[in-house]
Amino acid sequence: MRLIGNIIWIVLGGFLSWLGWILAGCLWCITIIGIPIGKQCFKLASISLNPFGKEIEYGNMGTFSFLVNILWLIFSGIELAIGNVILGCVLCISIIGIPFGKQYFKIAKLSLMPFGAQVVREHVI
Repeated sequence: MRLIGNIIWIVLGGFLSWLGWILAGCLWCITIIGIPIGKQCFKLASISLNPFGKEIEYGNMGTFSFLVNILWLIFSGIELAIGNVILGCVLCISIIGIPFGKQYFKIAKLSLMPFGAQVVREHVI
């Protein structure tokens, strides 16, 4: 079921969300100081391309992660979050699109504070 959901996800705009994370990562990697932020963007682009079967765990955030999250929020986070929320709202108009809209909302939350978060595989019982 995850495979089918991820394939439909890519068609319904997951590619655009992934492209946003990749573009943000490339822009951050222009400067030497931004390279760690860019690397994190590339890591988190994977959940944006195939979110079904993955969950986000928010851990304890240290001082460095907090400061980088503030920089991220100012320069990239708001734009990515707004784009994901808009796509999520559009998909939630129909009953079939609600699971996909929920994935966009999950990624929008991640877009606001990505540092200190980890992407983990969902355990199926």
